[in-house]
Amino acid sequence: MPAPTLTDLLEAGVAGRTVLIRSDLNVPLDGDTVTDDGRIRASLPAIRDLAEAGARVIVMAHLGRPKGEPDPAYSLRPVAARMAELLGADVALAADVTGDDARAKAAALQDGQVLLLENVRFDARETSKDDAERAALAGEMAALAGDDGAYVGDAFGAVHRKHASVFDVAAQLPAHQGPLVAAELEVLTRLTESPERPYVVVLGGSKVSDKLAVIDNLLDKADTLLIGGGMLFTFLKAQGHEVGASLLEGDQLDTVREYLRRSEAGAARIVLPTDIVMASGFAADAEHEVLAVDALTSGAHGASAMGLDIGPETARAFAEQIRGAQTVFWNGPMGVFEFPAFAEGTRAVAQALTEASAAGGLSVVGGGDSAAAVRTLGFADDAFGHISTGGGASLEYLEGKELPGVTALAGEGRA
Repeated sequence: MPAPTLTDLLEAGVAGRTVLIRSDLNVPLDGDTVTDDGRIRASLPAIRDLAEAGARVIVMAHLGRPKGEPDPAYSLRPVAARMAELLGADVALAADVTGDDARAKAAALQDGQVLLLENVRFDARETSKDDAERAALAGEMAALAGDDGAYVGDAFGAVHRKHASVFDVAAQLPAHQGPLVAAELEVLTRLTESPERPYVVVLGGSKVSDKLAVIDNLLDKADTLLIGGGMLFTFLKAQGHEVGASLLEGDQLDTVREYLRRSEAGAARIVLPTDIVMASGFAADAEHEVLAVDALTSGAHGASAMGLDIGPETARAFAEQIRGAQTVFWNGPMGVFEFPAFAEGTRAVAQALTEASAAGGLSVVGGGDSAAAVRTLGFADDAFGHISTGGGASLEYLEGKELPGVTALAGEGRA
């Protein structure tokens, strides 16, 4: 049974009703400054639609990983301020999650006003493995909405978590799928069930172990897998190359060898770098040189050198593969993009995705560090077909896992 949507809720009428909406506002901060407001901007359309329709909107979100108790470093205060700027309207912030201040501010809401609850992870019950504890918190959240309340799940970045504000509250109020979740699921369904070909997957990031299930699943769905980032060195080592002091997961070598064997036997073609930017250490100003993969320890720093980016020859080859694709999914930077000297591989991949999109292909940036990278490097969001708001959730969907926050929205009796 398809989940009821925000459109269904708006058509039913929300004026004078209180609507809880779970948004993904987990943004990077520098002190009190939001350094990337992409997730806030993505969350605002649903919030604005509800407010403009006369709803009393209560937004729930988390930030970081506090220890289940209030921590000023993880307060949503800077997020509330940025939301207000972008909305052009006041956004009240409760001092707690479901306590006295949240109840008072919820009761005082007028039609069209917006209230942001404090970080839901300040309450240990939010992430509890005890179903009864989570349900109790969800009941308190639902009580803020009152008898005629409703719930909208629009935090795709959290739908892979069985948390109170994502999963349990959907059983206590009429629940609706938000537009961000709907858009993500539409794109991910295309990636897994009906991709236009050629279908190229670009995987980076630091660890192979973070991507094992994705590689395992996509080997049978994609045409080509391009491997970069720190994880590439485990692949190179599995082929017999020396990788110096580069990041290596020795306990994954046998698994990687099996992936390479499957690729050679007819699964998706795995393409590995042919050259690497090898550095004297992990630092923005580290001395570095480009070396071929069969000679990574032959440079000035010998066996102490570490790879911090794919090389220019590899970047050109990866870009050519991407530009020739009809469907591209990218998750994980190609190198340490935060350091300008080691950002060129990631920049080349991002640029190629924009060109694939401009040529009519579907280019998907898989959230997390990849989304941060394209914005850090100056690319516009609309240059890509889709930028996911949920890196971990996207990966789990591509692994074939069930997402609790999605199934909860489609639950029986929650229309």
